Amino acid sequence: QVQLVESGGGLVQPGGSLRLSCAASGSIFSINTMAWYRQAPGKQRELVAAITSGVITNYADSVKGRFTISRDNAKNTVYLQMNSLKPEDTAVYYCRMPGLGYDYWGQGTQVTVSS
Repeated sequence: QVQLVESGGGLVQPGGSLRLSCAASGSIFSINTMAWYRQAPGKQRELVAAITSGVITNYADSVKGRFTISRDNAKNTVYLQMNSLKPEDTAVYYCRMPGLGYDYWGQGTQVTVSS
């Protein structure tokens, strides 16, 4: 069983930055693709960014050039650096570890972008 624990959310002004962290338990972190999703009120959950075990990254068009996903396998942690934040980035952000026969999610962390 894997547990994913997100942290780093909060309230930030437009144009500001936040860094989210997702710490994973267990021993399969380094071989797994990791992803960040978000869900705004009244909207479907959407993929924000993903990073493979080979450190290949993928981003939603809406965050390209502003967000950066990275991982530290020694710490079993994946990060999401969010810069130039906009009010439309307001959402609950979730960490996900998908795999063959399993699909783990964190509990989510709230990010609110408002003046």
